Amino acid sequence: MPTRLTLICHAATRATRSAAFPLDEPLEQPASVSGAVGSLRRADRSWTSPALCARQTAAALELAPDVDSDLCDCDYGRWAGRRLSDVGAEEPNAIAMWMTDVSAAPHSGESIADVLRRTAAWLDRRIGEDGRGVAVTHAAVIRCAILHAIGAPTHSFWHIDIGPLSMTELRHDGSRWRWRAGRAKDLQLE
Repeated sequence: MPTRLTLICHAATRATRSAAFPLDEPLEQPASVSGAVGSLRRADRSWTSPALCARQTAAALELAPDVDSDLCDCDYGRWAGRRLSDVGAEEPNAIAMWMTDVSAAPHSGESIADVLRRTAAWLDRRIGEDGRGVAVTHAAVIRCAILHAIGAPTHSFWHIDIGPLSMTELRHDGSRWRWRAGRAKDLQLE
């Protein structure tokens, strides 16, 4: 049986609603989670980022996940909690560098390349784990997982949009990862 992973982006927070770099913050509306994603009736394993928003999303989905620090969001350093537009106005060169060079970390946190390496290692540890797994994590981690799965160049990171409560399915057949797109009901674990 192939490895099947469903990656779920945590529900909306104040930062996601205001285009800000996230802090460890709660969900805006935890009660809306289960209705938006639907039923996750069967998972052989589940994981979550240690971030409060991811843990609250997992709880609302009635998952009992292992907390895994490799599923953490990017460390945005001194930009955490600040709106992208504000940082862009104050540090336009730093934002431009960050959005064009995946190895740059002008915020004194983690680079996108760092997140990609961490995510790729986590994903590759899942190879050979038969059955279905669910991970509740962050948009940046899911973007990196997609890039790794399909072997896309790292600069493609900025060309993928991952919204709150979106579901991404990755499968490994023993020789390669595949990214499976589909309707939310098709990706649910039944």
